[in-house]
Amino acid sequence: MSRAALAFLGLTAIIVTLAAVLLFAIARIFSAARATGSRRRESGADTALLPAALQEAVARLKAQERAMTLRAEASERLSEEIITSLSAGLLGVNLNGEVQIVNPVGRRLLGLDEAPRRGADYRRLLADAAPVAALIEQCLTSGRAIVRRAIEMPAGHPGASHLGLTVSPLFGESSDMQGAICLFTDLTAIVALEEQLRLKDSLARVGELTAGIAHEFRNGLATIHGYSRLLDLEALPPAFRPYVEGIRAETESMREVVTNFLNFARPTQLTLVSVDLGAVAERAADDLRADARALHGDIVLTGEFATVEGDDVLLRQALSNLLRNAIEACAGAGTAPAIAIESDIDRAQNICTLAVRDNGPGFPDKVLDRLFHPFFTTKPQGTGLGLALVQKIVVTHNGRVVAGAAPGGGGQVSILLPLASNL
Repeated sequence: MSRAALAFLGLTAIIVTLAAVLLFAIARIFSAARATGSRRRESGADTALLPAALQEAVARLKAQERAMTLRAEASERLSEEIITSLSAGLLGVNLNGEVQIVNPVGRRLLGLDEAPRRGADYRRLLADAAPVAALIEQCLTSGRAIVRRAIEMPAGHPGASHLGLTVSPLFGESSDMQGAICLFTDLTAIVALEEQLRLKDSLARVGELTAGIAHEFRNGLATIHGYSRLLDLEALPPAFRPYVEGIRAETESMREVVTNFLNFARPTQLTLVSVDLGAVAERAADDLRADARALHGDIVLTGEFATVEGDDVLLRQALSNLLRNAIEACAGAGTAPAIAIESDIDRAQNICTLAVRDNGPGFPDKVLDRLFHPFFTTKPQGTGLGLALVQKIVVTHNGRVVAGAAPGGGGQVSILLPLASNL
């Protein structure tokens, strides 16, 4: 082959190789372009999906927040309902002595008219309940719990008169003391029941120890009185007649005292029936209304009267004794008797209170503790058994009797009796 032909073939091979390289390069360029377009399309899709994902996440977070808020509100409502429904009083204070919470029962037992503001000083809040404030102060100072302490509230306290109280220190998550929590219950009814049992036991002992002696004493008085009656006053010298008459009068007086004491000491036998206290009070008032009107006074009945289980005769006797004492007190002070029998029903405590009020001189404070003791009297001619018999009748009916000053002046004796079980 000629040199020119070989050169042509070589040139042709070079041109073919260059064309192949150029085609390969073009193919790679188009392939890269397609890949770039594909990535751009995918990137565009991801960019479009991003806001939707964010919105979904935000919505999910909001839903969780709403659920947590509802759970928190439900938990708070449950806590408030539990605190409100407690049958015991609850008082919480922090280390600074600021009140954090007082439940409704606590306000009633402490005699608070309204809910105190949060942060109020518990010392000022409990100014009328100093024993409670003292125990809270002791717990805050010592950091130790005070468990099941029975306390008596000051006289005139508007709430419960006796409380059973437990004060515990309140600790936080870091075991640091945060304040004190005070739980307390009303022990007034329990204390009254204990007093009733004590009085019943005391009355039973008095009856057992003295009934026999008084009976023999009465027999001796009867003998003396009988012999004095056998003496003929006309046959005696005039100088001796007053002595015999004095013996007769004194033995008769002593016989009445012994008889009254025997009646007081004798165990009371109750005939329990449903008794309308309004009817009992009306009959007792009718029995003594004439005596009051003779002194230009009167006896009135006010309030709501209840039905109790008791002995109609004995309850009327108790009220009659109180009305008679009131009339005599007013007469002794030279005052026209304005006497009222006021009744009030406390269904929460299941008690009916009968208060006999007068406008007389009232009871001196120094005699209130002895007023119902047998043979204690402030009257010159009194036997001292009238109020003692009233107390015995009331205690036998599972009630209690309290004496004090009437709101408008004068004296007041209150009889507290349990309501009938069918009310």
